[in-house]
Amino acid sequence: MTDLVERLATHRTLKGVPRAELEWLASRGHLRTMAKGEVIVRAGESIPELWIILTGEIVIRVGQGAAARKVKEWYAGDVTGFLPYSRMSTSPGAVSADEHTEVFLVHTREFPAMIRECHDLTASLVHEMVDRARFFTSSALQDEKIRSLGRVAAGLAHELNNPASAVVRSAGELARRLPESLAAFRTLGAARLPDDQLATIDRAADVCVAATDVSVRSPIEQLDREDALAEWLAGHGADATAANALAESALTLEMLDGLATALDRRTLDATLAALAAGCATRTLAAEIENAATRIHHLVAAVKGFTYMDQATAPKPVDVGRGLADTITILHSKARRKSVELTLDAPPGLPPVLGLGGELNQVWSNLIDNALDAAPEHGHVRVSAAIEAGVLVVKVVDDGAGIPDAVRSRLFEPFFTTKPVGEGTGLGLDITRRLVGRHEGQIEVDSRPGRTEFRVILPLST
Repeated sequence: MTDLVERLATHRTLKGVPRAELEWLASRGHLRTMAKGEVIVRAGESIPELWIILTGEIVIRVGQGAAARKVKEWYAGDVTGFLPYSRMSTSPGAVSADEHTEVFLVHTREFPAMIRECHDLTASLVHEMVDRARFFTSSALQDEKIRSLGRVAAGLAHELNNPASAVVRSAGELARRLPESLAAFRTLGAARLPDDQLATIDRAADVCVAATDVSVRSPIEQLDREDALAEWLAGHGADATAANALAESALTLEMLDGLATALDRRTLDATLAALAAGCATRTLAAEIENAATRIHHLVAAVKGFTYMDQATAPKPVDVGRGLADTITILHSKARRKSVELTLDAPPGLPPVLGLGGELNQVWSNLIDNALDAAPEHGHVRVSAAIEAGVLVVKVVDDGAGIPDAVRSRLFEPFFTTKPVGEGTGLGLDITRRLVGRHEGQIEVDSRPGRTEFRVILPLST
C-alpha cells in the first residue's frame, strides 16, 4: 500500500492532496491493468467508478463501426470516470484502452465518505469534473457548428447549381446568336429602306425587345401562341423556327401583318430574322439577370445565416430575417423530399438580444430535423409571432410524431434515433443550450401527424 500511496502522491492531478487523504484513497480502491483495445465501458452503460490513470492511455469514442470518432483522450496523470457531484449517469460513448494501461479504481459508494473526510481530494476531483464538463460542452458545440456549416454547404451547392448552370447555358446561347443578329441587321442596313418602313420595323423591334409580363400565360397558352406564329411564318414563306423566340415577346399577329404589308419578301425575311434575334437576345439576357440575381440572394442569405464579418457581442437580432435565410438554404432539401416548407413571420417583429449566428443554428437544427421527420409530400410550417410579450418561434411538421419513450430523452447529449453515421445526438442538446444562453425556453408537443417545437425568447429591451 505504501508504494501505491507514493504513486498517487506523484500523480499530476493529486500532487497537492495531503498524504492522509491519499492513504484513505489507497485503502478504498483497487488496481486494474488493461491490455490495448480492452473496453472499459460501452456506450450507454453506467459508470460506477472513479478512474485514476497511472500509466497508459484511455479514449472515448462516439458512434459505431466506421462512423465512430474519438472525442477525448486521457493519459497518465489524468482522472476521469465518475467524478464527485457529476450528473453524468451513463457513458456517452465506448471507453477503451489505446495502449497497455494501469488504472486505480474507486467505487462511487465510497464518495459520501470521501466528500466528508477528504476535502482537498474532493476539491481536486471536482475541479477536474468542471474542466471535463467545459471541454465536452465546447467540443459538442464546435462539432454541431461544423455539422451546421455542412448543411449550409450542401444546401448552397444544390441551390447554386441551377442558376449557375442557367448563366453558363444562356451566356453560351447568347454568344452563338450574336453573329446571326449582326448578319440580319447588316442585311436590313444594306436595303436602305425609306423612313416609313424603318418606323414600322422600329415599332415592332421595340415591342420585341421590351420586357413583357409573359409569365401570365399558361404552358398551353404559350404552346398555342408558338403554333399560331409558326403557322403565320410558314404562310409567308419565312423560317418557322423563329416562332419560339417571337413567342416570348408581346409581338402580335396584327403587327406581323403590318410588316408583311409594308415590306417586300426579302426585306420581310431579314426583318423577321432580326426581330427573332432581338427577342432571343432579350430572353437570354433576362435569364442571365434572373439567375445572377438568384445567386446574389443566395450569397446574401448565407452571409446573413452565418453573420459573417459581424461582432460576437450580443446585439438586437432580426429573427424573421434569420428564419428566412435559414429556409432559403434548406429549401433544396425540402424540394428533394417534395416537402412544402413555408414561413409565416410578419414584418416588423421586435428584435431579440443575442448572437444571430447562434440563433440561426437553432433554426437550422429544428427545421432540418422537421424536414427529416416530414413524410414525402408533407409539410413543415415555420412561424414567428409575439405572444404575451415574448417572441415565439414554432416549427411544425406532419410526420409520424415522437414516441413517449423517446420524448423524455430528446435533449440528452449523444441520444439519437437516426441510423449509425447519420446523427451524432448533439443537435437538440446544443439547441437547448443555445436557447438557454439567450435566456429562452424550448418546448415540444407531439402526436401522430403533428410535432411542434416552440422556442420562446425574451425581447430586446
